[in-house]
Amino acid sequence: MKVIEVIKNFFIMVLGLIFFTFAIALTMVLLNTNNYGVPQFDETSLVIIRSDLTSDKYKKGDLVVIKYHNVKDLEIGDEVFVYKLGENNSISIDLGQINKTNEMGAKSSIEFENGGTYTMEYVIGKADNTYSDIGAYLSFFTSRWGFLFTVLVPSFLIFVYQVYALIIEIKYGEEEFEG
Repeated sequence: MKVIEVIKNFFIMVLGLIFFTFAIALTMVLLNTNNYGVPQFDETSLVIIRSDLTSDKYKKGDLVVIKYHNVKDLEIGDEVFVYKLGENNSISIDLGQINKTNEMGAKSSIEFENGGTYTMEYVIGKADNTYSDIGAYLSFFTSRWGFLFTVLVPSFLIFVYQVYALIIEIKYGEEEFEG
């Protein structure tokens, strides 16, 4: 019976390690969200495609890893993601091919083939990698309800169980508690 308890404790420890690694990684993604609601680590952004774009390369639910490039590194014909401000200050993500670049120091900009002009502060960058359907899962986990039910509630239940186990151990001693 001692072997079974050791195996059980090992699996519980492995599951706990997986859960806490997931919780820390998800928290890091949420803490590194920029002013436009996109997770950003230095020059790399994680964009979730939430609606159909003009390009056939990306579909709803994809996770696109995007690398930022300076205006001098961008070329005509490059496909670039940008932040697009709506009428009521809502932010959406647009995709287009560069028709023209303007290097003017701090006011550098790009112009898309469809005529849209964006300053470099609104440019996210060029796609580096695409992961199909991963964005749908990440979208759920980073939502308020997803974070609540996948991280906060399980963490609270683990905490309550540990307090209960501590109380039982203090009250009855270790040998009588078989939980």
